[in-house]
Amino acid sequence: MRPFEGIRIIDATHVLAGPFAAYQLGLFGADVIKVEAPDDPDQSRDSGPDLDLNDAGMGSYFLTQGSNKRSLTLDLKTEAGRAVMWKLIASADVLVENYRPGAFATLGFTWEAVQRANPRIIFASMSAFGQDGPRGVQTAYDHVVQSTSGIMAATGTPEVNPIKFGAPAIDYATGTMGAFALATALFQRERTGRGQRIDMAMLDVAILMQASHVAAYLRTGRNARPRGNDHEHATNSAYQTKDGLVMLGASNLRQQRRLWAALGREEMAKRTNRERHDDRDREAAVLREIMPTRTADEWEQYLQSRHVPASRVRQLSEALADPQLAARNLIHRFPEGAPGVPGAFGVPVAAFKLAHGGARVDSPPPVMGAHTEEVLRELGYDAAAIAALRAQKAV
Repeated sequence: MRPFEGIRIIDATHVLAGPFAAYQLGLFGADVIKVEAPDDPDQSRDSGPDLDLNDAGMGSYFLTQGSNKRSLTLDLKTEAGRAVMWKLIASADVLVENYRPGAFATLGFTWEAVQRANPRIIFASMSAFGQDGPRGVQTAYDHVVQSTSGIMAATGTPEVNPIKFGAPAIDYATGTMGAFALATALFQRERTGRGQRIDMAMLDVAILMQASHVAAYLRTGRNARPRGNDHEHATNSAYQTKDGLVMLGASNLRQQRRLWAALGREEMAKRTNRERHDDRDREAAVLREIMPTRTADEWEQYLQSRHVPASRVRQLSEALADPQLAARNLIHRFPEGAPGVPGAFGVPVAAFKLAHGGARVDSPPPVMGAHTEEVLRELGYDAAAIAALRAQKAV
């Protein structure tokens, strides 16, 4: 039995962070019902480099977090659509939304009303800046939060900065933190029997992603500097080899001693981190002279065999081909494609393993509205009632 079997989640979110949070619980057994307006699908359905998939409403951004969900089309701007939503709420354990702050409440779905309808429900709102505060009414995406939070200013090189992350890391970090928040609230409910209100902000997550920088600034008053591929310690930085870059990770004192011994330069090893700091320029010059003598792969193999962290800098394609990922079962593949997606594709699953009841993909990402009738029947609507909802364009 997986941890969230028997838990029903209403996923009224779009794009990345909110859907990813619901997806993570769906991998562990939750019944996730994705709610989309019939004429306003999730933006992620039209997002990704495969334009044909975008045109089909099955963009790769949607595929990333659409598995193990059922798709229900529902127009919450109609009275009939809202009536269906209230029935869903009464049947659910979790409601997740990421409308602009205040917009979901204007439809009548306030925390107070939702709690009256279902006192045990976990009601989570995910937004760029939170439900309150001077920025609460503002909207943003991952890259806008990167610029707001200070992450961009600390990314890049001294010559070229600020730089945006290559991946929408804040979205996925918010989704992961959101899954943690939902699991926390569900665990608490097991003890108290009470529902919970969750207010999650992408900006808060972005600040936490810089926790060490934050603590350092609060102590010293100095902003984090964009250091590129360099670190405060020379033995913990990237260097050009015979055929590419290798990232050294000799971070602590023990590892830097191993590195200098492996390089035949034991006299360079330091007793304290302050000594490393003070001699950084000389250490870096020595490493820039030594590292081009071998290829990046040769250095990786040589140093790893001596318990010195090191890696050739790889493209994503190379990382995904690493046998380590296959051993971890991190990727689920659909070799025959799926409805709406001709041809093979794959999606990432969960970033941890359990001894039993772990993450599993049971069903592919659904085409829009694929489960509308199924869900409505579960809520007690018969064929005539469903036809009436369709006639009213509520579903």
